[in-house]
Amino acid sequence: MSDSAGLQFVSPYAFEAMQKVDVARLAALSDPELRLLLPCLVRMALCAPADQSKTWAQDKKLILRLLSGVEAVNSIVALLSVDFHALEQDARKEQQLRHKAGGSNGESMLVSQLQRGLTLDFEHSDPLHRLRLALSELLVIMNKVADSNGEFFMKSSELFESSVYLEELADVLCILQAELPSLLPIVDVAEALLHVRNGEWFLCLLVANVPDSFNEVCRGLIKSGERQDEESVGGRRRTEALRQLCQMNPTQALNIRAMVVEECHLPGLGVALTLDYKPDSSDEAVSPLVSFVSGLLLGTNSKVRTWFGLFIRNGQQRKRESSSVLWQMRRQLLLELVAILPRSRSTHVPNDSEGGGGGAGGYSGLREEHVVKASALLRLYCALMGIAGLRPTDEEAEQLLQLMTSRPPATPAGVRFVSLAFCKLLAFPTLVSTPEQEQLMVMWLSWMIKEEEYFESAAGVSASFGEMLLLVAMYFHSNQLSAIIELVCSTLGMKIAIKPSSLSKMKTIFTQEIFTEQVVTAHAVRVPVTNNLSANITGFLPVHCIYQLLRSRAFTKHKVSIKDWIFRQLCESSTPLHTQLLPLIDVYINSILTPASKANPEATNQPVTEQEILNVFQGVTGGDGGRGRSCFSITAQLLILYYILSYEEALLANTKSLAQMQKKPKSYSAALMDQIPIKYLIGQAQGLQKELGGLHSALLRLLATNYPHLCMVEDWLKEEEVTGTLPLLRRILLTSPTCLYTHTQLQEAFQKLPSSQTRLLEMLEHLALLSPSDLIPYAEALTASMGLLLDDGVPRKVLQTLNKLWMVLNTVMPRRLWVMTVNALQPSVKLLRKPRYTQNDLMVDPIIVLRCDPRVFRCPPLMDITLHMLNGYLLASKAYLNAHLKEMADMERQTQTISNLGLSGQPDTPEVTREELKNALLSAQDSAAVQILLEVCLPIAGKEQVAGGGAESLLHRMRGDKAKPTGAAAGAVVEEEEGGLLSDLREVQCLICCLLHQMFIADPNIAKLVHFQGYPQALLPLTVAGIPSIHICLDFIPELLAQPQLEKQIFAIQLLSHLCTQYALPKSLSVARLAVSVMATLLTVLTRKKRHSFFMPTLPCLASFCQAFPPLYEDVFALLVQVGQVCAADVATEERDIDPLIARLQYLRERPQDAASVLGLSKPVLPKRSGDRTWGSDPDVQLCYQIETTFMDIIQSSVQRDQ
Repeated sequence: MSDSAGLQFVSPYAFEAMQKVDVARLAALSDPELRLLLPCLVRMALCAPADQSKTWAQDKKLILRLLSGVEAVNSIVALLSVDFHALEQDARKEQQLRHKAGGSNGESMLVSQLQRGLTLDFEHSDPLHRLRLALSELLVIMNKVADSNGEFFMKSSELFESSVYLEELADVLCILQAELPSLLPIVDVAEALLHVRNGEWFLCLLVANVPDSFNEVCRGLIKSGERQDEESVGGRRRTEALRQLCQMNPTQALNIRAMVVEECHLPGLGVALTLDYKPDSSDEAVSPLVSFVSGLLLGTNSKVRTWFGLFIRNGQQRKRESSSVLWQMRRQLLLELVAILPRSRSTHVPNDSEGGGGGAGGYSGLREEHVVKASALLRLYCALMGIAGLRPTDEEAEQLLQLMTSRPPATPAGVRFVSLAFCKLLAFPTLVSTPEQEQLMVMWLSWMIKEEEYFESAAGVSASFGEMLLLVAMYFHSNQLSAIIELVCSTLGMKIAIKPSSLSKMKTIFTQEIFTEQVVTAHAVRVPVTNNLSANITGFLPVHCIYQLLRSRAFTKHKVSIKDWIFRQLCESSTPLHTQLLPLIDVYINSILTPASKANPEATNQPVTEQEILNVFQGVTGGDGGRGRSCFSITAQLLILYYILSYEEALLANTKSLAQMQKKPKSYSAALMDQIPIKYLIGQAQGLQKELGGLHSALLRLLATNYPHLCMVEDWLKEEEVTGTLPLLRRILLTSPTCLYTHTQLQEAFQKLPSSQTRLLEMLEHLALLSPSDLIPYAEALTASMGLLLDDGVPRKVLQTLNKLWMVLNTVMPRRLWVMTVNALQPSVKLLRKPRYTQNDLMVDPIIVLRCDPRVFRCPPLMDITLHMLNGYLLASKAYLNAHLKEMADMERQTQTISNLGLSGQPDTPEVTREELKNALLSAQDSAAVQILLEVCLPIAGKEQVAGGGAESLLHRMRGDKAKPTGAAAGAVVEEEEGGLLSDLREVQCLICCLLHQMFIADPNIAKLVHFQGYPQALLPLTVAGIPSIHICLDFIPELLAQPQLEKQIFAIQLLSHLCTQYALPKSLSVARLAVSVMATLLTVLTRKKRHSFFMPTLPCLASFCQAFPPLYEDVFALLVQVGQVCAADVATEERDIDPLIARLQYLRERPQDAASVLGLSKPVLPKRSGDRTWGSDPDVQLCYQIETTFMDIIQSSVQRDQ
């Protein structure tokens, strides 16, 4: 605003003196400066102060002395002598009149009709009339502002425009606002003054005389201001007024700027205040303007970013004006840019002799103290151009290119500057427009390639711009322009809309002049690996470049071996895990198994050798206490483990495609896998989940797929017991981290049992305090001596402690431990050597686990271990057979396709049959294990009882004749004593039932198969009560009843009777009804002999049905009477008539309460021999007495229930 250009404003010195009421400073002011502050000073001198101190009394005297020589004081004193209460009442009446009249200029309560004009009337009026004139004019403006709905207007007022009376009018305004604050709020007055000429001058004087209102006035003006101040006259006037206020009080300028950003109003004011701001020290690396604008465009507040971006875009649409704040900002930024350019930079292209090493000298050296500022300027121009849409002028583009192609010193900041400059070239290739500029850029890029190694070594940073160049070159070769855009945005730290088509010129330069694909691959393999690579190392690293080259298959295309580089980089990794390592391993595995093209199936990378893998785990796989002495970090070992597991999984998944190409990559041997402590490494990874990122979850996924026996739920639960708080507290009891006992001492203590019980227990208790990894060296001694603990006289505490130690070892070395344990528990056979099983043997035939010493079956702690291993090997066998089947099926299918080339109609029956055979084998394994375990649950009183009716036991058939036990073992098998072994049997039964429960839950088909096979009836009470999941048998008992074999039907009814008692459910009732119906049907079709063999074992089951479900009484009684009538009909021709028995049954059916008086016995007794006729051996007679016994059981259970 030029209308106040000739007026004197309040200086910052004077305003600060007024704020602090510094009388000494006020006395030092000149008369013109003091004249502007008279209204406030006169009021201070005349009004009664709240401060009654002596200090203020002295200051007040000084103020009076200061005012005594000023003539204008008299007019201000006259103004203060007016009755302001009456004036306020008149003003409010005038406002009411104006409101009723709709704002029209009618009668005024403040002033009458003016005869000589406003200015002359003001000149000749007394103080009261002057106050009325000014108040009337001000109220008119304020009312019009309130009714304008935000539309700006300029009020032409003769009073405010006359330069002669400005000072007197300012005095009047200040007095009015001070005396009538409720009528004239200072914020409303300030808003009204913007609409008259010289308004900013009046506003500054008003605020200077009420200095405490500075922030209030500024915030009010900002809140009611425009979102884009340069778009309108009102916005520019408001900006200028606030700018004048901040020049008067520069200490609050940054606070006012913060208000501007907070409200997202008047962006030009924020820039203007930054331009006006003069920091106390000029040593700042980055100027206030660069910091402010960068903060707006690169901050996290999207609303602020959009608001300021609109200011830039709108400002460019207007013609270039020197008064525009936007152009002032651009000019200042350009001046700062030129100030840090090397003095001798120009657009000429230097020859090679001019480019000094590292930019230390020559024509283009950027000074070290300017590097940070240059980087900030580059990012700011990127934000202005990419986010705010700034279109640089030719001059700006030329100077920007000069700065971007400067050569900084070899410092970390210099590396950062080069990376930013390179990304800016990619983001805005239009900056290079002439051939000379293009040649300058090519020379600069060539310098980057040449000096990359020097910069990396001299700057001491791992991530240099060389990797970024290499990565961009690879992206250009693979036409991954979106990846380049993402890389540029990531480096610059901002999201910029870059069109892929704009990169065509840069792509041509990179792929044809600087980086051909062969040069890229040859250079990449020579790049040294990053030492101690972790997520803490940011930026673009060699690993990013290798990853992209592997994805584009450049190494295999140009026959460059990359295996050694990848292996070295994996070994040089540390925590926290770098996010690029896992994708690198995955793409490397893919390049090993999948050729780059079908035309050249041999074009693949080489896998890591087994010897290299073993070297990584050196000191971890041994059992000599060397665990943890490996020279490789745990991160490297986990990455190699991830590589092996992923490789094996990918090899299996790609079997079909590999077979089509007649290619079979080598799989890692089972011997190698056995030497890798997988479970120990997984345990280590679990404690480092935060540092390893997604590696732990990826390893768990691979483990669950390929090694399910290492992911059993009970193992994870027991690991909590090993790694929890209590074990940690127990280990505190250790006075020394090393064990006090050697392997030899432990073995000797085992050999001297039972005399060394106390010493052995002491050793085992001490071992229990060790951590799992420290316990590994003792694993062989502990497992090899397990057989000695089966002899009589070994304390239970020793067995329990050994079980505990075994479970601890199972958390770190399960596979080796299982093999050693299975071999140690083999039975001692005379004249025969114990077989030595391998891991592969046990996975192929898990039942080997149960071919142990028979005494194990009556030793609960060792039986617990045996069951754990059996469950694990059953799971391992499934995974092994699935993998073997998939591998062989795909290979044979391809062979069959090749051999039958030209023939059609070849069915896939071999594959289908193979799948069926695999499932049958797995089912046979599971059912055999279940049947053997069920036989173990039987009390041993001789081989006949074990077999359940004289048939040869599956358990004994499995052991074979050559495995007959000797000595104490034979004694344990032949006779099971009632004393101590009874509790052992019960504990073993509980352990077995727990395992069967888990197996039935995991696969209900196992339960179905086992019950279709059947097992001894004596075990039914145990299985029904001890296996909670056995209730699923209710689903297939109807199918079992429909089998043609009489034995299966009998077993189904016996099983159902126990299930009904245990689970009295509606479903059980319906199945029981079906069973009674089936029995009634079979009665009509069975022969006499079969009828006896069927009903004798099944009739007692009817009592259980009635006990569980009383509604079945009628059906069961009817069945019993029907069976009795059939039997009576068969013996009707015999000497003895059993009709009285039938009569009694009918009577019992009708009146069961008279059972005792009719029968006279609690249960009937079968007749004995009479002469030469054996009635007791007659099947029908036996069946009749069985019927009567069943009747009595039902009636007794009913009577007991009623009682």
